[in-house]
Amino acid sequence: MFTAAGAPHHIADAVAEILVNANLTGHDSHGALRIPAYLRAIKDGRIDPSAEPQIVKETANTVLLDGGHGFGHYTARVAMRKAVEKARQTEVCCVSLARTGHIGRLGEYAEQAARAGCIGIITSGHGAPGEGSTAPYGGLSGTLGTNPISVGIPTGDDTPFILDYATSVMAVGKIHVAHSKGADLPEGCIVDKHGKPSVKPADFYDGGFVLPFGRHKGYALSLLVCLLGGLSGTFDVGRGTMDGMFIQAINISAFTPLEAYQRAVRALLDGVKSTPAARGFDEVLAPGDVEQRSRAQHLAHGIELPDKTYQEIRDWAEQLHVSLSEDRTEAADSARYRPEP
Repeated sequence: MFTAAGAPHHIADAVAEILVNANLTGHDSHGALRIPAYLRAIKDGRIDPSAEPQIVKETANTVLLDGGHGFGHYTARVAMRKAVEKARQTEVCCVSLARTGHIGRLGEYAEQAARAGCIGIITSGHGAPGEGSTAPYGGLSGTLGTNPISVGIPTGDDTPFILDYATSVMAVGKIHVAHSKGADLPEGCIVDKHGKPSVKPADFYDGGFVLPFGRHKGYALSLLVCLLGGLSGTFDVGRGTMDGMFIQAINISAFTPLEAYQRAVRALLDGVKSTPAARGFDEVLAPGDVEQRSRAQHLAHGIELPDKTYQEIRDWAEQLHVSLSEDRTEAADSARYRPEP
C-alpha cells in the first residue's frame, strides 16, 4: 500500500518492517494501527512518501538532518545509522532531525544502536501552548506532546536493555488501541475537557488530555525532551513552540572493551532479576524482556488486529487497488518474519 501511495520500495519496506516490529514487540499502538493515518497523511500532502533525508549541517560528531516531511521511520533509521557510523570513528555522535513525520516506536532505533555495539538515545519532543495532547503538571489544557524517550544498551545476546516510554502516563497510540477495541483506560491516565478524571477514550477525543507520569518529575522530563528536540532549530519564539527529535550514539569501546561491558550489563540485569518476587508478581524483569518474549510469541502465533483496524486497512487497500492476499507476501518478508519450522 505504501508503494501504491508513492513510496519507493526501499522506503516502504523500511516503514513496513518497523511497523510490524512494533506489533511483534507488543506495542500495537505503534504498529499496523497507524497504516490508515499515514495513508491519509500522504493523500492530504502532509507526508511526502518519496522524500530522502538530507544533511543540512555536519561536523565530526554532529549531524543536522532534514527529513523533507517524509516518513519519520525511514528518516530515524537513516539518522541512527549515520550516528553509529560516526560514533565508530569519533566515539560519540549526536543527530538532530527536522521536518520529519511520526517515527513510530522509539525502541526500534535504540535496538538498532545496541545491535551495533553502541548505546543509543532517542527523544521526540513537542511543546506548544494549547496545542498538545498532554497537560503540564498543575495545568488544565494540553501543552506538550507525549514526548517519549528511549535508550538501548547491548547485553551481548538477543535481549538488549531497552528503556522506551512516553513521559505522559500513557501514549496516545495506546488510547487509539483501547478506542479501537471499545475498551476503557486504566484510571489516572486522562482527564476530560473539564479536567475531571476519566477512563473513556471518547473523553480524550472530545477535548481531554493525558497527564504526565510521576507528576512534576514526568513533566520536567517532558520539557527536557522538548529542549533536546529544539536543537533542530524547529521553534517559534513568538508562539513559544518547540519541536524536534534527537538521537545520540555512544561507542562503548571508546570507554571500555565492548564484550566485557556487555557481560557486565547482563550480569547486573540477571542479578537484579534474581530478586525474590513481591506479592502479586511472578518475577522481576528488566527493560527489554517483555518485548523479546512478545516477539517470540507473535512470530510463532501471529499478530491479532482489532476488527476496526483491519477494516480500515481493507478499505485503503481497495482505494489503492492493492491485494491483501497471501500471494503478495515477498520472499524477504517470509525470511524476516516466519521462523524456521
